Amino acid sequence: MSVTKLLLIPLLAVAFAYISIVGLVYLSQRALLYPGASAAPVPETAGWGENVRIMTSDHETLHGLYSQGASDKPCVLLFFGNGDRVDNYDFLSRALAARGIGLLAVSYRGYPGSTGSPSEQGLLADGIAAFDWLSTRCKGEIVILGRSLGTGVAVNTAAQRPAAGVVLVSPYLSVLSVAQTHYPFYPVALLLRDRFRSDLKIAAVRQPKLFIHGRRDDSIPLSSGEALYRVAPEPKRMVIDDGAGHNDIWNDSTIGELIPFVEGLKSAAR
Repeated sequence: MSVTKLLLIPLLAVAFAYISIVGLVYLSQRALLYPGASAAPVPETAGWGENVRIMTSDHETLHGLYSQGASDKPCVLLFFGNGDRVDNYDFLSRALAARGIGLLAVSYRGYPGSTGSPSEQGLLADGIAAFDWLSTRCKGEIVILGRSLGTGVAVNTAAQRPAAGVVLVSPYLSVLSVAQTHYPFYPVALLLRDRFRSDLKIAAVRQPKLFIHGRRDDSIPLSSGEALYRVAPEPKRMVIDDGAGHNDIWNDSTIGELIPFVEGLKSAAR
């Protein structure tokens, strides 16, 4: 066997392995992007809120938990992160309820309690359906709160619906840009189906915006959140938590920023 053939065999083996991995990533990308879809069912007694059902424009049924606030107070509409679930937000419900503020947290399609399968188009439709449902029940202003993956849903919803304000916790420029950061050796731009291009939609979000990001975030780099902040129109404000990462961003400091922002929108509307 010639030297050329001897060299070619390992190169072909490496190429085959690379193509196989790329193919596996392509086929499993939605399972990787939406890990919460395979979580255990939400308990019948979730610990906070009333169980509600929300119909989407494409006939999926979403499960949500809703804590009604005072009639003259705002309501917060929460879109959580990709591995999260609605029953994890008792702490937020209690903090808001202490100020008379309502909270609706929605389980995306395919997530526990909701029908369908998750996709970018589907989650964006879920966001619109949730806002429209809440607008028929909340007499005060609606403030959209997005966390991690949910910031993309929040930006899209705020661009299309009259929210009073938007809070983005651990936001990203796009899921595409975050994926390119984590997987620099893969042709992500060719493979990724759900891109959540907040960078292309944030210009339409003219409402007051509060950005919150942990400096130690190694899932969605602070640089991605800062990049979205730079292209966002005024009014806007960014808070960087020097001690927080991605999974510990829900702390007293974040709640301490969120509630005054929400209440300040109510005061400004008077």
